[in-house]
Amino acid sequence: MPTPRPAPATLVRRRGFRVYLRPPRRSDAVAFLAAARASRRLHGRWVRPPVSPERFAVYVARFGVGARDPLRANNVGFLVLRGADDALVGVFNLSEIVRGVFQSAYLGYYAFAPYAGDGYMAEGIELALDAAFRRLKLHRLEVNIQPTNARSLALVGGAGFQREGYSRRYVKIAGRWCDHVRLALLAEDWRARRRNAR
Repeated sequence: MPTPRPAPATLVRRRGFRVYLRPPRRSDAVAFLAAARASRRLHGRWVRPPVSPERFAVYVARFGVGARDPLRANNVGFLVLRGADDALVGVFNLSEIVRGVFQSAYLGYYAFAPYAGDGYMAEGIELALDAAFRRLKLHRLEVNIQPTNARSLALVGGAGFQREGYSRRYVKIAGRWCDHVRLALLAEDWRARRRNAR
């Protein structure tokens, strides 16, 4: 007798107090590209989001697919939008999702100007973690951050990620190989942190 397939996880929208998350869509291109261009200085040497319609289409094809069948997706993306006016404030991406005995993914993210530093991403990361651990049933999330990116390290530190190591010349960004601090969060640590916060 075939094993029944689990009910699909719902990732259409995750709502918090000030922000909500939803998967990217092709119709987001104009707002996304404008936000990415306006944030070039903010992103600097840390990240390179799509800045052309072609690259944005590739991004949606890669990260938007999780909205249809997240339990089978290799990558799942979320736009972070402000609840009051639907302003695009940032992005969270779960990439290289591996199932089986690993149940792991990489977490990537970036804020958009002028909303960086306003606490929206701190709320957004909690929604992204809820989606990763409760909806996608992942066991581990890893994030890699350049050691001088203090704001990014503070964001994941506040969400409970623990440092696991240091990776020399780990990722090539803007034409140069960059060292990264490696941090991770396990599902059981996330659940314990949520219980303690009640």
